Amino acid sequence: MKRVVVTGLGPVTPIGLGADEFLKAQHEVRNGIGPITLFDASELSVRFAGEVDVDMGDYLERKEARRLDRFVQLAIVGADLALKHSGLSEEEVAGERTGTCIGSGIGGLGTWEDQSFIRVERGAMRISPFFIPMIIANMASGHVAMRYHLLGPSTTVVTACATGTGSISDAYRIIQRGEADIMFTGGSEAAINPMGVGGFSVMKALSTRNDSPETASRPFTASRDGFVIGEGSGVLILEELEHALARDATIHAEIVGSAISADAHHITAPAPGGVGAVRCIRWALNSAGLNPEAIGYVNAHGTSTEANDLNETLAYKEIFGGRENVPPISSTKSMTGHMLGAAGAVEAIASIQALTTGVLPPTRNYMDPDPELDLDYIPNEPREQQVDYALSTNFAFGGQNAAVIFKRFVG
Repeated sequence: MKRVVVTGLGPVTPIGLGADEFLKAQHEVRNGIGPITLFDASELSVRFAGEVDVDMGDYLERKEARRLDRFVQLAIVGADLALKHSGLSEEEVAGERTGTCIGSGIGGLGTWEDQSFIRVERGAMRISPFFIPMIIANMASGHVAMRYHLLGPSTTVVTACATGTGSISDAYRIIQRGEADIMFTGGSEAAINPMGVGGFSVMKALSTRNDSPETASRPFTASRDGFVIGEGSGVLILEELEHALARDATIHAEIVGSAISADAHHITAPAPGGVGAVRCIRWALNSAGLNPEAIGYVNAHGTSTEANDLNETLAYKEIFGGRENVPPISSTKSMTGHMLGAAGAVEAIASIQALTTGVLPPTRNYMDPDPELDLDYIPNEPREQQVDYALSTNFAFGGQNAAVIFKRFVG
């Protein structure tokens, strides 16, 4: 099997764009959560989110942008940033040996909502002819492929909040099998609109701290009351090792294992005790040929919800053989909010940067420990600690789980 490395990082997040700014924001423990500005949220019970500040005119022509849902726009920004970060040229990636696997948990929800109003108010024949191509989830992969003339394997993962990690896993396997030399992979989401925020609100899934948005995402604390919805994208450039070495690329990490699994339990609640997460992480460790004690850092799913944070903590205790053996864990969602289908990709980037810098990102807003959640969550401040392996995990509605393991690359 081919070895696979990461050579490009393209985070598009509420705390910063691009690898350098995103890393700086983590070390500054920057807050990306504030009042919603993308639409009038005054009638909703939740009126804050993690929005991305990006000028699409820097990346897309106005006419092109109008024909793309925001989730595709954000994916294109991420791909552009990742490509520049990789040192590859557009000419070098074009062709049959480069593929795409960029997913979205929901797809073009904003476009769906806008066009639904047109359907009701003006009739079905006034719907935009771009409606269908704007909403379908594979259009992030599709447009990135068209933009750079990528003719290799192209696919899309749609597994809710596990999408970004699942996409990386699939792209990793494609290169392992020798079907491509380069893959653009990750996830993108843009669900900060009335349907997205309203839908999660009526499920009682979101924090309602409208009076203190900056402290609303507080994973693993006693006062956690729901997740904070965010938007963004994360695109990574994966390369076959020999291909990267031949061009003298800067290698940020090696992917050494991954896995996906199902809880087969409930549409939203995790399986009790985190047994589905345990299964997934064990499979990832097995695929990497590692014992649990090799893992030095875990970027947790850490949503700031009652059920996830408890069951995830129980899963890590099971995997690592008790509380005393669990490595440092943090949730970067405490800074960015929960970017749904983009979350896993952005958190993979954070995990890789922890390996390259020897600085582990913190869990922001860790103010009141929960006695049931008694692990080392790297509270409030980044920690200087060099580790060799990082585990990034995500667990989704529908009981779909994904995990990927990165190794610090020493050339």
